[in-house]
Amino acid sequence: MSTFTGFTSSETFTQIPDSFIHLLKEIDDAAELKVTLYALWRIEHMEGSFRALREADFETESLGMDVKKIKLGLGKAVKRGTLLKSTKDADAFYFLNSPRGRLSAETFAKGNLPESVKNISASPAAQPNAFKLYEQNIGPLTPLIADTLKDAEEIYSQEWLADAIKLAAENNKRSWKYIEAILKRWKEEGRAEKQDRRNNKKDGQQSVNRKIEQLRSRAGKK
Repeated sequence: MSTFTGFTSSETFTQIPDSFIHLLKEIDDAAELKVTLYALWRIEHMEGSFRALREADFETESLGMDVKKIKLGLGKAVKRGTLLKSTKDADAFYFLNSPRGRLSAETFAKGNLPESVKNISASPAAQPNAFKLYEQNIGPLTPLIADTLKDAEEIYSQEWLADAIKLAAENNKRSWKYIEAILKRWKEEGRAEKQDRRNNKKDGQQSVNRKIEQLRSRAGKK
């Protein structure tokens, strides 16, 4: 057994439902426990309302189990009810048995989801992460801040969150209150892309005017 070097301050944390902790005394199969925890982790890091995993998303190397054991674990998790399996034609997805998961599973089974879900990527590493951005640019990720960011993800897009965090860091205003104020202003007034373009055009014209004045000044000195 290799020795674990410890958790770091720069990594994100996955929330575990309290009800799952109460199930630990009942789960006596390692495969079931592993696939359930793995699903909680990966789905937690996914974007959008459709958050689910295919069987192939349960990586054998990460879980330390072969495909047969993963299937066994998934079967037990579905039987227990921690995970939901929903199928449509040849596609099958595993959802968390949560309000969002139940709704998505039902919608998927009815075939009401867009074609894009067939190409869904569940890799947490490939997704932009507001939690990591916050730690890297603002400060330590406390449980309170983590909950606040999760709530914000339900209201604002990942792009807005990332841009607001970066803007706060650039202005050396490293607090959630400042980030939240930016997001609320964008939501109420709209992001000022048009104004930015006007400002850029104005700045460009001012730069041209300065150059003209410099040339005139040089010519007058000769």
